[in-house]
Amino acid sequence: MVHVKKDWSSNMAIAQPQNNPDLLAGENPYEEKVVNIDRVARVVKGGRRFRFRALVVVGDKKGQVGIGVSKGADVTAAVSKATQVAKKNLHTIVIEDGTFPHEAQAKVSGANILIMPASPGTGLIAGGVVRIVLEVAGIQNALSKSIGSSNKINIAYATLEALKSVKPRSEWIVQPQRRVRTKKVEKVEAPKAEDKKPATEKKKAPAKKTATAKKTSKPATKKDKK
Repeated sequence: MVHVKKDWSSNMAIAQPQNNPDLLAGENPYEEKVVNIDRVARVVKGGRRFRFRALVVVGDKKGQVGIGVSKGADVTAAVSKATQVAKKNLHTIVIEDGTFPHEAQAKVSGANILIMPASPGTGLIAGGVVRIVLEVAGIQNALSKSIGSSNKINIAYATLEALKSVKPRSEWIVQPQRRVRTKKVEKVEAPKAEDKKPATEKKKAPAKKTATAKKTSKPATKKDKK
């Protein structure tokens, strides 16, 4: 009897992309942008060990954006790790007419970012990391201002926190409620028999106090006893 090994790899390769139509078409639904790459060093007994740290922003330009930071022995490894971290930490933001409904401000460490909505046709008036995060998120018109530190990692996370704090109009617009006036009807209770008093009965005037001095009794002396 000949034992035949089954090849499961072909079945798995066919079944995997069926869940996602974008992967089936060979397209990546997310746009990946490498914002910054730094060379970092770790001091050990034999000297310094150099590695690379990558900052990557991932988004689908439809309201989802994520940020990833990771290290690797080379640039390629650092970028691939940071991309995976960003895809695992995607956040959904509010977009209305290519911008956000209201302004927002967030502070992360020393970075302080202020973002404001803009009218159609304004474009993205932002620079550096803030512009990349807004583009990948799908925002077309916005104003921004960086107030604090110039650290790129902190600026990226501060921009993301500001976008997450934006709320849709349905949550911050309160519709006026109509007031319904209701008339209160008070019940009139009939007086009890005990409370009824004859109308002819007059109130007695309080008795006047007499100003007679009270005689104090003195103790009897020996003469009085005789």
